[in-house]
Amino acid sequence: MYASLAIRAALLGVLIVLPSWGDMHARAAENAGTAVVIPDFFDPNRRLDRPPADAVTSIRFATSADFPPFSFVGPDGTLTGFNVDLARAICTELAVTCTMQARPFDSLAASIGEGRIDAAIAGLAITAKARETLAFSDVYLRPAGRFVGPASWPEADVTPAALAGRTVAVVAGSAHEAYLAAFFPKAKRLSVETQPLATEAMASGKADLVFGDGLPLAFFLQSAAEKDCCRFVGGAYIEPRFFGEGFAIALPPDKPDLRHAIDWALDRVYDKGVFAELYLRYFPIGYF
Repeated sequence: MYASLAIRAALLGVLIVLPSWGDMHARAAENAGTAVVIPDFFDPNRRLDRPPADAVTSIRFATSADFPPFSFVGPDGTLTGFNVDLARAICTELAVTCTMQARPFDSLAASIGEGRIDAAIAGLAITAKARETLAFSDVYLRPAGRFVGPASWPEADVTPAALAGRTVAVVAGSAHEAYLAAFFPKAKRLSVETQPLATEAMASGKADLVFGDGLPLAFFLQSAAEKDCCRFVGGAYIEPRFFGEGFAIALPPDKPDLRHAIDWALDRVYDKGVFAELYLRYFPIGYF
């Protein structure tokens, strides 16, 4: 459930071979003089055929309204966010009419099954149980575990050997604590109740580093409280067994043409640079 409930909780509270980039192809963009890595999970060697013009004529999208920066109600009362704008970009590529409505998060799967909506773009977790009643598009974004340390921390010193004996603040009972225990067993874990308490422990000198969900940590680094004290160190950790398979669009299992059309549009959105533009807009300090 990490790709949905755990990320939502972390954001609303502001989470074999040791992987860093996995099979991800990363590209960098310049944003206000700082290199921001644009995550790319799309296979560059795959070429999907353009869907027939009449394969999909409209899409009824739904999302939640309480999941910033993915989906939320803006100051003007309009539903907005990364997921909302990505859905609109998909519709533009397909040249089809789309609607976007806000529904309670826990009603989205049932709304698809009952035919009230065609697609949910809200971070529904991709699990074996979910696949019994839902299909999913290609993954367009993944959660990533990240270390945050003092601005002076040496970039290369984020290895199991380098962190032996070092204190790392982490949320107790989280996937990140389990990951630290598995892959950085000689690091000293300072388990705390919340992500803000973890960053506070580092800022006060009780911990050398913080390990947690890269997304809320990116917003911490963007905040006034950070005061240029800290930065991401090391790479991004995207092990799905700990952090989930990622963000995808949930769809009815009996509409393969819709899934093909959305996957084709996602590829086009990425190739045209629209995905990068949206990522930089909503994640000015990227978490990859």
